[in-house]
Amino acid sequence: MNSRRRIYEATTKGMTIGATGIAVAVLLIVLLYVFRQGIGLLSIDLIRGNYWSENINIAFEEPEAKSFEKPADIPADAHFSSKFGFALADRKDPQGADLMTVVYIDPESPLHTAYSTTAGATQGQHVSIHQEASIQRIQYLNTDGDKKTAGPARRMFSKDTIKALDESAESLVLMYYQTEGGGIWGSIIATLILIGVTLVIVLPVGVAAAIYLNEVAGKNRLTAAIRSSIEMLSGVPSIIFGLMGMAMLFPVTQVFGANGPSILLGALTLAVVLLPVVIRQTEEALIVVPQSLRMGSLALGATQTQTIFRVVLPNALPGILTAALLSISRVIGESAALIYTMSTIISDSPSLLQPATSLAVQIWAITSAEQPNFELASAISILILAMVLVLNITVKVISVRLNRRWSA
Repeated sequence: MNSRRRIYEATTKGMTIGATGIAVAVLLIVLLYVFRQGIGLLSIDLIRGNYWSENINIAFEEPEAKSFEKPADIPADAHFSSKFGFALADRKDPQGADLMTVVYIDPESPLHTAYSTTAGATQGQHVSIHQEASIQRIQYLNTDGDKKTAGPARRMFSKDTIKALDESAESLVLMYYQTEGGGIWGSIIATLILIGVTLVIVLPVGVAAAIYLNEVAGKNRLTAAIRSSIEMLSGVPSIIFGLMGMAMLFPVTQVFGANGPSILLGALTLAVVLLPVVIRQTEEALIVVPQSLRMGSLALGATQTQTIFRVVLPNALPGILTAALLSISRVIGESAALIYTMSTIISDSPSLLQPATSLAVQIWAITSAEQPNFELASAISILILAMVLVLNITVKVISVRLNRRWSA
C-alpha cells in the first residue's frame, strides 16, 4: 500500500513539475523571440517619434555652389558635399525601411536659406532643415543648365547622390524631404489617456459595488443573482463588448461631441469589461479584513458608514491597488474591444474625442497589414512588458509600505 502511494505521489509530482517546466519553456521561447526581434529597434527615437512622416518641399534663396571643407567629426559612414556643405548617410527608419538622411549641415551651407514651397499656411516661410531629415529627391542645375534629379526617388542613396552633386551641380533648385516617421509616441499618449479615463470610471463604480455586496447587502437571492451576473459578465469575449460599445455607448459619447470611434468610447467600453475584475478583487480585499476591526469600530460608537470608510477601506487598500493594477494591465493589453471603439487609425496627436490607437491596437494594425512588420510589433511588445513590470513593482512597493505603516 505504501509503495503504491509513493508511486502515485511521485507520478503526480513528476506531472506537476513537467507541466510547470513546459509552461516556463513556452514563456521563455515567446520572450526570447520578442526580444530577439524587437530589441534592436527599440530606441528613444522610436518612443518619442511620430508615426506619420511630414512631406516638405523646399527651394533656396542662395542655391549656388560654394567650396566647403569636410569636417572631421561627421560619422564615418557619411558622405560630404564639398560644393553645398552638407553630409548624407544611409539609415533605416523604425520600421526597417531604407532612408537617406542629413547628418551634418555647414553653417554657410545653402540649406540654411531654404523656404517652403508646399501649398498651405507655411508656404514661403523659412524652413530649418533638421538633422536626420529623410531626403527623397534633390533637383539641381548641372553645368549645361539642365535640371537633373538625384536621391532615393531615383534609386540613388547617399554616396551616389553626393557624387552627382559634386561632379556636375552648379546650383540647387528644389529639395523634397520627409520628417522621420514610424514612431509610437502618439499611441503611448493615447494609451495613457485611455488608462486614466478608464480608471476614473471603473474604480469608483467597482469599489462601490464591492462595498455594497460585502458590507451592506444581505445574503439573499438578489445578492446571489448580482454575483452570478458579475461572474457571467467576466466570461464574455471582449470583442462582443466592442460591438456593445458601438451600439449602446456611442450615443453617450455623442453627447460630449464625439462623431465616431474615440478614446472616450474605448474607455467606457473597457470600464464595462473591467467591472467584474475590480468588483471581485475589491470584494476579496474586503473579506480578508478581520471582522474584529469592524466589531471594535461599531462598539466604540462609529456608524456603519464610518466603519467602512475609516476602518475597512484603509485596511483593504492594498487589495484595491491590486485591482487597479490588474485593470491597467488589461487596458494596456486589450485590443479586440478597442478595434471597434477607438479605431485602428494611428494618431500622432490623440485627443479624448478623436479616433486613436493604443499600443496593443497598433501591434494589431502593423501585423495585419499587407507587409507585416514583426520587428516593430516586437519592439512595442517589449515596451508593454516593461510598462507592466514597472506597474507591478510600483504597486508592490506601495502595498508593502502601507502594510508596514498600519502594522506599526
